[in-house]
Amino acid sequence: MYMGNSSLAVGLMLLFVRLVSGVDEVAAAAAGGGGGAGPMMRADFLLANRLARTPPMGWNSWNHFGCDIEEKLIKETADAMVSRGLAKLGYIHINLDDCWGASSRDTEGRLVAHARKFPSGMKALASYLHSKGLKLGLYADSGTRTCTRSMPGSLGHEEQDAETFASWGVDYLKYDNCLNKGLDAEERYKKMSDALLRTGRPIHFAICEWGKEKVATWANYMANSWRTSGDIRDSWNSMLLRADRNDEWASFARPGGWNDPDMLEVGNGGMTLEEYRSHFNIWALAKAPLMIGCNIPNMSNETYEILSNEEVIAVNQDKLGVQGKKVKKDGHLEVWAGPLHGNKVAVVLWNRGSRNATVTALWSDIGLDPTVAVMARDVWAHSSQYNVTHQISADLDPHASKMYILSPR
Repeated sequence: MYMGNSSLAVGLMLLFVRLVSGVDEVAAAAAGGGGGAGPMMRADFLLANRLARTPPMGWNSWNHFGCDIEEKLIKETADAMVSRGLAKLGYIHINLDDCWGASSRDTEGRLVAHARKFPSGMKALASYLHSKGLKLGLYADSGTRTCTRSMPGSLGHEEQDAETFASWGVDYLKYDNCLNKGLDAEERYKKMSDALLRTGRPIHFAICEWGKEKVATWANYMANSWRTSGDIRDSWNSMLLRADRNDEWASFARPGGWNDPDMLEVGNGGMTLEEYRSHFNIWALAKAPLMIGCNIPNMSNETYEILSNEEVIAVNQDKLGVQGKKVKKDGHLEVWAGPLHGNKVAVVLWNRGSRNATVTALWSDIGLDPTVAVMARDVWAHSSQYNVTHQISADLDPHASKMYILSPR
């Protein structure tokens, strides 16, 4: 096997070694997009809203329902989130994507809910969700219209719209990039960020700029998460592309601001269970927002089993807040890894090929002392091996992966 980028591999090994040693200041290699930035010191970074110490978790309407959303569906989804125990696991955001609003503003220039779809209005819906311990998320756009052109955009209305969202009790804003008149992205997004902060209400600000302008390099002082790619589709190749693009920007993620390769497709039917398990493993390791994108009230037991794996979720929500990344590659065989609190390391062995294969991670690949013995916890089998030394291997079916938590002993 070989390292795809030697300088990045060296930087990542140093990151792992220093964090395993208990040092929380590391020189992070700059990532992706045709050039690097200089070394930077790692530190927790929180916006004034003090949100997103760990990646947000919840549900978004777009991947399964598109524009076909209405009040009854959202309440049924919220009810199922609670009754099936997903809310207790951390999935607390119920996010409405495009098409929730009327096609024009009211006589005072304010956004309003679509009267037929949401007859009770957004303030009432927020109250319903809050009563269940959940949070309301809405979608808006930094241009003149939303991407479906069904709703007005917020360009030139940032202050007014931020105040409207706050008055309704909104907790999360996904802010898109369509019909933006070619205006500077950073300037457009900062206007809404500032407007949200001025309301005094903590609202998670999620930039959906599609990764066009190296968003990870400038979004971390104004947003809690930022998209690193275009929209995901419910297919194996689409998921792979977003995983790889997101990986380029790993050094920019930290508590308070996260890279976002887009929502989960688990349970929507376009991939196999093994592919969905790999999708969930990589999103969790990469500290991506875990936004479910399927029909929650009608999800299968197999889908629920994937999304409710507490050990995988714990990797995503680990308090150290370091994004795991690809550290070793040999053709379609890959090792992804990242440090966790308590001197632990999460490792994903991944067979992206079409034939059965054995994937191996050496301790030197993942920043561990080659002489150390570890307890290796298989987070899907929920079983442990003790005194494992030098390496860990797995025989994997096509497109399958295994996640392990390695605890030095």
